[in-house]
Amino acid sequence: MSKMPKLKIDNSIRALRFEAGEMTQAELANRVGVTRQTIIALEQGKYSPSLELAFRVAQAFGKEIGDVFSCSV
Repeated sequence: MSKMPKLKIDNSIRALRFEAGEMTQAELANRVGVTRQTIIALEQGKYSPSLELAFRVAQAFGKEIGDVFSCSV
């Protein structure tokens, strides 16, 4: 059986923060219940969010999850 390739989770969080009146990383972190460092890691693609966190981030922007996150191989 072959292994599935690891997916890379991409996001548009940084762009969405600026569209939302230049929301800071700290403001987004407070809205979704994580640390600012977690938001930094998400934006840089160093951390893949849990499904719950991905939904909370999308909800914070009033977007569908697919409008915020996408994946590639």
